[in-house]
Amino acid sequence: MRPTLHIPDGFLVPEVSIALWVVTAMVLAVALRRISSDSRRASARTVLMGIAGAFIFAAQMFNFPVAAGTSGHLLGGVLAGVLLGPWAGSIVMVTVIGIQALLFQDGGLLVLGANIFNMGVIGTLGGSLVARAATEVLGGGRRGQFVGVGLAAWLSVLAAAGLTTLQLGLSGTTDIGIGLPAMLGTHALIGIGEALITIGAIGFISASAPDILNERAATRGASTGRRIALGTAIAIVIVSLASLFASASPDGLERVAEDLGFLDRGQAPAFELLPDYSIPGLDGTASSAAAGILGVAIVVVILLVLGRIAARRRSA
Repeated sequence: MRPTLHIPDGFLVPEVSIALWVVTAMVLAVALRRISSDSRRASARTVLMGIAGAFIFAAQMFNFPVAAGTSGHLLGGVLAGVLLGPWAGSIVMVTVIGIQALLFQDGGLLVLGANIFNMGVIGTLGGSLVARAATEVLGGGRRGQFVGVGLAAWLSVLAAAGLTTLQLGLSGTTDIGIGLPAMLGTHALIGIGEALITIGAIGFISASAPDILNERAATRGASTGRRIALGTAIAIVIVSLASLFASASPDGLERVAEDLGFLDRGQAPAFELLPDYSIPGLDGTASSAAAGILGVAIVVVILLVLGRIAARRRSA
C-alpha cells in the first residue's frame, strides 16, 4: 500500500490517532460555535467558504516537483485562515480533508484527526495569526501582507512536518532524531511552493475582489452566483491541469517513508469508493479529472450547506 497525499492508517498507533481525533473534534466544535455566533458578513463568508474549499481541494491534487524525485502539494490552511479567519477556515479544511479520506481513500480514517490537525488546524489557527503578526511588523500594506502570508505558509509546512515526525516517533514508526532532519529538509523545499501558491492566490483576490481581504461585505461587484460559478470554474481548470501535469513523484512523507523504511507499515483502506482519485469505467486523465470535478462539487455543496446551517442557528 502506498500513501497518496496524506498519512495512511498504520503509520500511527491508535493511542496517538485517538488523541488527535479528540483535539481536532474540540477545535471543530469551537469553530462551529464561533461562526454560528458571528453575524458579520454571514452571507459573503458562506460563499467564500465554498470557493476557498473548491480551490484548496483542487490545488491539493496538483503535486509540484521539488527536488531529487520528490513532489509537494498545497496544504492550504494559511490561505483558508487568511481569507476566512481561523474558525471558518478550519471548517473548510475539515471538509476538504474529510472528503479526500471518505470518498477518495486519501489518508486513513483512524488517522483522519491527525491529518486534519497537521494540514489544516496548524495553518488556520497558528498560520493565520503568524501572517497577521508578520504583516503588522512589516508595516502593513500590500508588500507586507505578501511577505507575512508567504512566511506563515512556509512555516505551516515545516510545523506540519515536525508534528507528523513527532507523531511517528511516539508511534514507534521511526526514530525522531533521524526522521526530523529528513522531514524538515524535504518540507523546507515544499514550503517554498506553498508560500508561492498562497501569495499568488492572495494577490489574485486582492486585485479581483479586494472587499474579501478588507473584511467588508460584498456590496458591489460580482453577484453571489457569479462568484460561486467563477470560483468553481477556476477549481475545475486546476483539476484538469493537475490530471495532465501533476508530478508522479512521491510526496514528502512518502519519500521519507521510503528512505527510512517504514512505507510498508501503511494499511489498505477499510473500504473503497473512488480510490486514487479515479472513476470506475474511465481511464487515465479523464478518470482523474472527473474524480476531481466531483470532489470540487461535493466540497462546495457541503460548505454552502454548513454556512446556511450556521446562519439559521444565528437567527434562531
